[in-house]
Amino acid sequence: MAEVIRMPLLSDTMTEGVIAEWHKKVGDTVKADDVIAEVETDKATMEVMGYVEGTLLYIGVEKGKAAKVNEIIAIVGKPGEDYKSLLGGGNNNGQAAQEAKPAAQAAPAATPAPAASSADSAAAAEALKNATVIRMPLLSDTMTEGKIVAWNKKVGDTVKSDDVLAEVETDKATMEVIGYADGELLYVGVKEGDAAKVNGIIAIVGKKGTNVDAILAAEGAGGAKPAAQAAPAATPAASAAPAATPEASESKDGRVKASPLAKKLAEEKGIDINKVTGSGDGGRIVKKDVDSYVPSAAPAATKPGAAPAAKAAAFTPAGQEGYTDVQLSQMRKVIAKRLSESKFSAPHFYLKVDINMDKAIEARKAINEVSPVKISFNDMVIKASALALRQHPDVNSSWMGDFIRQNHHVHIGSAVAIEDGLIVPVIRFADQKSLSQIAGEAKELYDKAKNKKLQPQDFSGNTFTISNLGMMGIDEFTAIINPPDSAILAVGGIKETVVSEKGQFKVVNIMKLTLSCDHRSVDGAVGARFLATLKSYLENPVTMLV
Repeated sequence: MAEVIRMPLLSDTMTEGVIAEWHKKVGDTVKADDVIAEVETDKATMEVMGYVEGTLLYIGVEKGKAAKVNEIIAIVGKPGEDYKSLLGGGNNNGQAAQEAKPAAQAAPAATPAPAASSADSAAAAEALKNATVIRMPLLSDTMTEGKIVAWNKKVGDTVKSDDVLAEVETDKATMEVIGYADGELLYVGVKEGDAAKVNGIIAIVGKKGTNVDAILAAEGAGGAKPAAQAAPAATPAASAAPAATPEASESKDGRVKASPLAKKLAEEKGIDINKVTGSGDGGRIVKKDVDSYVPSAAPAATKPGAAPAAKAAAFTPAGQEGYTDVQLSQMRKVIAKRLSESKFSAPHFYLKVDINMDKAIEARKAINEVSPVKISFNDMVIKASALALRQHPDVNSSWMGDFIRQNHHVHIGSAVAIEDGLIVPVIRFADQKSLSQIAGEAKELYDKAKNKKLQPQDFSGNTFTISNLGMMGIDEFTAIINPPDSAILAVGGIKETVVSEKGQFKVVNIMKLTLSCDHRSVDGAVGARFLATLKSYLENPVTMLV
């Protein structure tokens, strides 16, 4: 059945979005991970994915026009499929959308798969006249699913259009979801703690008595019961019970009760299985009995008068083998996906340089005597990097597949480690800001990141990234490029080092920097010149102030 794509909630203050660009036209084939449009919100321009596959049948909002949050902006389905019933349910907020030519006339028709019956479609269309489907919104540009942290409403509650229905954990923050519909909460499709794909149904709001099952059946959900009526999930103990079943029954010879694993392990260790005492049911020998078995020492033949050889005390393990499976957070899933893609698609190469930080240490001390906020060495690295990027635009770039985008603005991402993983708040126009402005903004962003209060505009739009592990005692490391950047700077700690200068040995403070570059957009000489400029700024910080 055809799937509707609605205007997603892309920021906590967004009520509508303007279609900045359509990347697909009616008749085009759409994959689940295709960017179908760019939407300008009140805070940023972000990409919208449909998360469905098929043919683009309908575009409901022209380029340059606005659509309310949750309004239908497109429909994807099978070529020639009748989608008009999806537009007749009153869920498009009265938008005078221009209907495009059906895909059947724009692309060759494929063999249609079995679709829902016309009766089912009619029942769903009738139900949608009195109800609004609430879907998992796209809350960040990298989000593919969201986990319901808490429901603020339960089935049967009255809902207003500006009520916060639920709190959703994305890959980057925990955000509120507003339904933008009035009525009664008829259906909750995702339990607290469970995840739903972007654009998946999480709730239905409407008139009491509306046929929710018809809507779910039309969506391919099989008319599942609302979460409030769902049977309780099996407890961990119940789920684990089958795993505790013994691996094998009593042996056929009637002499030894042992699991096959225990027998094999005993054979490998050269242990007589008959001498092992079993701790399992009915005296059955299991793996842990073989692991903890200590053979009795046989009396050794000794010469008369010889003292017995000393032996170490037998080792008895205090516990058992075990492990803990940690469920992936939304953030950790996206970190794994994006960095894997970066590492294995972008050809990385690395450039290293040593920075003499003696003058930077003196300058920082003097600056902090007059600065309204405390300046850190990381703030100085951000400022120096931003100024160096202004002189070397090739590094301030992005690989776009068939062209390279050189950014005219300098937005520095500064990686922050939080409990769930890694997030990169962005300091915008860092080259134009003073050290105290960078320090104040960085502290505010880091605090928001640790409290999961960052909004999409706080962690998007970076053109270059800095990762600093120096404060954690790391002297030197390499970092994986943070897409869509062409480079990332890994910053080590400042360490006293003995160097030779004009035949004399002296101690200086050295900081090691490693620049990871995407060789598709940044050549070795380009990266080297960037590092040389960066080095000159950090080794003589007064040049950053003029």
